[in-house]
Amino acid sequence: MAAGTGRDEKWAFTAVVLIAVGLLVAGVGVWATQRDGPVDTCAATERLEPPCGAWWGAYVPYAEEGPAEGSLTRAVYAFEERIGRRLDLVYNYHDMSNTELDGQLLTPDERELGEDRMLMLAWESTVWREPHHANWTEDQLGWANIAAGKHDEEIIDPQALRIKEYGEERGKRIFLSFDQEVDARIKEGAGTPAEYVAAYRHLRDRFEELGVDNVVWVWTVSGYLGSAAEMKALYPGDDYVDWIGMDQYNYYLCHDTTDWKDFERSQRPTYDWLRANVSAEKPLMLAEFGTVPDPSDAARQRDWYADIPGSVRTMPEVRALVQWNRPVPGENCDLTVNEGPGLDGYREAGRDGYFRQPLPG
Repeated sequence: MAAGTGRDEKWAFTAVVLIAVGLLVAGVGVWATQRDGPVDTCAATERLEPPCGAWWGAYVPYAEEGPAEGSLTRAVYAFEERIGRRLDLVYNYHDMSNTELDGQLLTPDERELGEDRMLMLAWESTVWREPHHANWTEDQLGWANIAAGKHDEEIIDPQALRIKEYGEERGKRIFLSFDQEVDARIKEGAGTPAEYVAAYRHLRDRFEELGVDNVVWVWTVSGYLGSAAEMKALYPGDDYVDWIGMDQYNYYLCHDTTDWKDFERSQRPTYDWLRANVSAEKPLMLAEFGTVPDPSDAARQRDWYADIPGSVRTMPEVRALVQWNRPVPGENCDLTVNEGPGLDGYREAGRDGYFRQPLPG
């Protein structure tokens, strides 16, 4: 009786051990152990990629009126109140004027927003003629000049060091896109594809020389497949790019067409082309996206946004979506989701668990 009891206890102990091991192995899909304890494997990677879903972000312009005029924080907070959630990612644009208003990366507003959100900064190789690029006019600095280092000491280095300081003080990384929709800038006089590649590589090399290691580098194109050859020639290479961004919309009547493209049709062709022709290794960001309404069918805009969670799951390399919440010039060109059916659909999409990923830090 005593011997049998001891054997039973031994087997019971062994069974407990085996069960414990099995539970640990089964848990690998959810938890990974590190020296300082368990870590959720849905946590963002070093390159700010969310393994289990996608970031939900927006470009929100500065407040234009009232007591909050000129404030980015108040504009973002008001937008978040409308959509019923905090954004994962806030997108903002800067020129290279080196002025406090538009040429200073990481403004006080951006630093405040960055406490509880990620930041994506688009840095344009231009000097804007109006505050915040109000009328879309600008002067080019030229990619050849940037590649040659002519603007390093005056413009590049001070902003790079501000970003470095932000990382050291806050422990924060940022997304940085150099000349978004770069394929459209060739005809604007910025330079040739080869000059852009040289300028992009120079910027990243310069940041690294200065010890700036808290930047995730984004390469952003319009995604218009009529510019396929230019986009391919403009790619700086996988060694220099961390994310690929694309800006595709359903413009519908805004661009004098009658072709309504649902979310899938507006994004899938460029997504597939970029994966096949530029890089299959990098995560993709819908760095600007959105739809105008259909004046004859209000529900169409709502459905466009409500369909996003199901559609984007079929494009698994899309890891961030950034709504462009600003009208563009022209009739029937309101891309905002500030009210009505568009807001309803956007709110619904933003509640999906695919866009509820743990933020870094």
